[in-house]
Amino acid sequence: MEMIITDLRNEHIKKDFKCGNELLDKYLSQQAKQDVSRGLSACFILSDSTHVVKGYYTLSSCSDKLEGFPEELAKKLPKSYDNIPTTLLGRLACDISIKGQRYGEILLIDALKRSLEATTSIGSLAVVVDPIDEDARSFYKKYEFIELVNGTRMFLPMKTIKRLFAGE
Repeated sequence: MEMIITDLRNEHIKKDFKCGNELLDKYLSQQAKQDVSRGLSACFILSDSTHVVKGYYTLSSCSDKLEGFPEELAKKLPKSYDNIPTTLLGRLACDISIKGQRYGEILLIDALKRSLEATTSIGSLAVVVDPIDEDARSFYKKYEFIELVNGTRMFLPMKTIKRLFAGE
């Protein structure tokens, strides 16, 4: 089955999407389109050739307190910044029909690449995530996301992401 990642469109069939987390399911079916139209987030859809949604993620501009970053990183940043510009990977989910087939990784890589490309126009130190549960936290740790000092949010520096895509 061929899959494609595009921005959220009217032809996408969202009604049967089930990832195993009701909050993520409801967001896609009830709020994602509104958030996109309001400029609150960008939503990207993994779909098959029939436009059935198999996964999605959202990106938004964000900022995080300088004091939340690990000291070894924070000491390299200007002290005049209370808040550091970041990119929020707000949601990432795959339908249960494709669980275990590494589509979550494909969505994450696509999100990181889009986030990196945006830094040519908009400053961002890192991609940040708020893992919804321990499974999500483990997923992001596997891809070298680092916990912020507050212990809830995690981040991956743009410098790391740039190295990831340097060999393309």
